[in-house]
Amino acid sequence: MVAIELKPRNKTKFRNLPGSIELSDETKVEVLAQQVAKASKLSIHRIRLTVPNPAYDEAAAKAGKRVKRDISLANDLPLSHYVGTDAKTITVGVKDLGPQLGWRAVYLVEYFGPLIIHPIFFFFQQTIYGQTFEHTRVQQLAFIFVMLHFLKREYETAFIHRFSLATMPAFNIFKNSGHYWILSGFNLAYFIYAPASYTSADKSALSRFIFGAHVVPLNAIQLHLLTALWLFAELSNFWTHLYLASLRADGSKDRKIPRGYGFNLVSFPNYFFETLAWFAFLLVTQNWSSLLFLIVGGGQMAIWAIKKHKRYRKDFGDKYPRNRKAMIPFIF
Repeated sequence: MVAIELKPRNKTKFRNLPGSIELSDETKVEVLAQQVAKASKLSIHRIRLTVPNPAYDEAAAKAGKRVKRDISLANDLPLSHYVGTDAKTITVGVKDLGPQLGWRAVYLVEYFGPLIIHPIFFFFQQTIYGQTFEHTRVQQLAFIFVMLHFLKREYETAFIHRFSLATMPAFNIFKNSGHYWILSGFNLAYFIYAPASYTSADKSALSRFIFGAHVVPLNAIQLHLLTALWLFAELSNFWTHLYLASLRADGSKDRKIPRGYGFNLVSFPNYFFETLAWFAFLLVTQNWSSLLFLIVGGGQMAIWAIKKHKRYRKDFGDKYPRNRKAMIPFIF
């Protein structure tokens, strides 16, 4: 048995929390979390349990070294994982994370934004631009690309993706949705679907720049080739998501080494293929708003890839292929 001393971080939220609990050291952390949730009358997803990090060095932290003061307890591990061999007591910090939303729900809302914003700008020309006009082939392709991409993302979220965590802070829905609703929603739609009159010779240089496209005019063959590149990238991205989901088809949250198509070259080909799809989109539209979205989106995926790539190497050690790059084959 181990005596667990509970130390609330938000005392107003945990007034009914017992000072200590005794449990078998082989009890899963999830059982402790359930007892804390029941006593505090909060959802288990709002509660974070932590123990002091034995590797934490206050002097090193003051010197700028990044070392976590506390370690979060994993629900699927036994308490013995966090208790010393001879220890009979353990101090566990209890923190309220605030209102939570399911990851799946957040993603569905995020991706829904462009699906309603782009049709508004594409079909309600008179309301948005003050005139009616026929869209160019490039504008039609851009609309098709965006709609198919985000319909794919909605399908993947609803039926394919497996999430390691059940929830995220509710506030994140505003931050995450801002990226998709504004950058890939309003920012792409308003400038790409604008009429040709917005870039006519009598307009200012600024107007011709922000609404312009066709920096390098594309013929039908070039548009077909870029469409094929976009389709290849999207289908490849879809396949990698199917494969990653299959690694957890048994419901396990254990991390496995992915192998095969794309994965033999990089740790995260799903990020690479998505960036490639938006690169094809940029080449078709040739508008600054497409470039901005590619830089922001691709940059964020690169940060995620590098961070997760390092974690793969740390977790799997010599078992992880050393020749793999993080995201872009042969580069990084």
